[in-house]
Amino acid sequence: MTYLWDLSHIQPQTRIVLDGDTIPAMFWNGVKARGDTVWLRQKDFGIWRSWTWNQTGEAVREIAHGLMALGFQPRETASILSNTTIDWVLCDLAVLCAGGVSNGIYPTDAAEQVQYLCEDSRTTVLFVEDDEQLDKTLEVRERLPLLRKIVVSDMDGLRELDDPQVMSLQALRELGREHLRVHPDEMAARVAAVRPDDLAILVYTSGTTGKPKGAMHSHHGLVYTVRGYNAILPRYDSDECMCFLPLCHIAERMGGEYFSLYTGARLNFVENPETVPENVREIAPTVFTAVPRVWEKFYSGVMIALKEASRLQQAAYGWAIGVGQQVADRVMAGQTVPGSLKLRFRLARLLVLDNVRKLIGIHRSRFLVTGAAPISPDLVRWYLALGVPMLEVWGMTETCGASTGIPAQRIKPGSIGPAAAYNEVRLDPQTSEILVRGPNVFMGYLNLPEKTAETIDPDGWLHTGDVGTVDEEGFFRITDRMKDIIITAGGKNITPSELENELKFSPYVTDAVVIGDKRPYLTVIIMIDQENVEKYAQDNDVPFSNYASLTRAPEVQALIQAEIDRVNAKFARVEQIKKFFLLDTQLSAEDEELTPTMKLKRKLVQTKYAPQIDAMYGA
Repeated sequence: MTYLWDLSHIQPQTRIVLDGDTIPAMFWNGVKARGDTVWLRQKDFGIWRSWTWNQTGEAVREIAHGLMALGFQPRETASILSNTTIDWVLCDLAVLCAGGVSNGIYPTDAAEQVQYLCEDSRTTVLFVEDDEQLDKTLEVRERLPLLRKIVVSDMDGLRELDDPQVMSLQALRELGREHLRVHPDEMAARVAAVRPDDLAILVYTSGTTGKPKGAMHSHHGLVYTVRGYNAILPRYDSDECMCFLPLCHIAERMGGEYFSLYTGARLNFVENPETVPENVREIAPTVFTAVPRVWEKFYSGVMIALKEASRLQQAAYGWAIGVGQQVADRVMAGQTVPGSLKLRFRLARLLVLDNVRKLIGIHRSRFLVTGAAPISPDLVRWYLALGVPMLEVWGMTETCGASTGIPAQRIKPGSIGPAAAYNEVRLDPQTSEILVRGPNVFMGYLNLPEKTAETIDPDGWLHTGDVGTVDEEGFFRITDRMKDIIITAGGKNITPSELENELKFSPYVTDAVVIGDKRPYLTVIIMIDQENVEKYAQDNDVPFSNYASLTRAPEVQALIQAEIDRVNAKFARVEQIKKFFLLDTQLSAEDEELTPTMKLKRKLVQTKYAPQIDAMYGA
């Protein structure tokens, strides 16, 4: 049993664990070294299927040769339009092994977005997951003259399809086997020809302002960064990881696929996004990376379950979490945990806290990693109280993922930690904007030299758009996005993310956008947590017929007002929220208000709901 004050299992790993100066070279070295060891696992129809390194290598080789048989040339782009699956990884690695450029497209993107991304990236081969994604592509293919072939992974419902431009992934592998028989050395020659400075992948920004921009990353940048990850978030070949975030996002591409490729950690794929809570309990990852929304959901589940527990169970939890918080506070302060408190914490874990960890699925986790959006410090402290260090990282698509990270030995909730050893981070002396420089910084935006020049200055510093502070220990803290800082009509500067994070700590709030720029006071637009609010309504006999009526129910309005009152108590009067509005439409990643990573788009929400906002100000 590992305890919070024993952090010997989280030591930086600086030695190179897998040679190779490009992703394909590193992958094939991994196949050679790890052979019949299991690397990938995925649950299909209730059964876990394992892929060894050798099996993965065989599939990648066949797909790569299949691409070459189709005439796919080095430096051409192939795109992948799919949910997070093993096939995604196989196709990605195959494209790179064929000397090409790999690009991911969110499965929630509409047909017009698919067209734009394929057009901008000059995609010649498009891998799609199933008939749903194929339909989007067929809708716009007449406007994509460079697109030669569409490859479908799941052919269910498409058995009768007769289209010369469409083929199954299985057929591509068969084509590859024949090409391999005739040209046995061609893929190896292409892998050897790939240079570290060659463009490897495109990662399109989520497009919260204007059209998405294609961030270009070289093989050198990817390999350099993934080696650096091991110095801040050490991973071993004995680790179990979970792959469920979108692979076209830099977080899962780097922190999931490529980091596990480098370290040999086992990568487990969930059945689908809806089964994450169930699958995490089955997988019981030893290292778990997720976004704040996932950590908030787990916490909410525990809080809701606690309300249904007996008084004895509630009292036992209250005592145990109190002990855990005492330990967490001492660890965060760098103080020694006295023997008597250690003994009480052991008892608290045995009686209560270990069961809470098992309920979530983090009972084997050495540490948790959170990133991609700010997280409430109270939430970090809660997981620490359970006995699991939560390490916050910060970075962006353009920095190839993490640029700063909280060290396990010095956890500071609310901070994003010091600069990672593999890059420089500093504040702009005039604007306090966070700047990053290092080999991990991207090559630029595809087809947008002017935007690239705006983002990377002549000295190589990347302008991130995040505003922050840095303390005497070199720990950075994000205060806001440069464009998001609110200046009220009274001249008060407000950081909306602090209020929003506090609100999202509530089990009844999924997301929030604070309004108030050039306004007399602050208001907020809130997206409720449907599952938890519905349960509250059912438990309290609150009548509702649909989602919209649920948000309008007086009892639900009072529930959210109570949550706002809780948050307001932590802030000065001028920083308090005076009024709120509940979104009455149930949103998903397909809706324009949300990014693919399920964050509300601040500017779009403010524009789309301008009448409701004006109403809160009596306009």
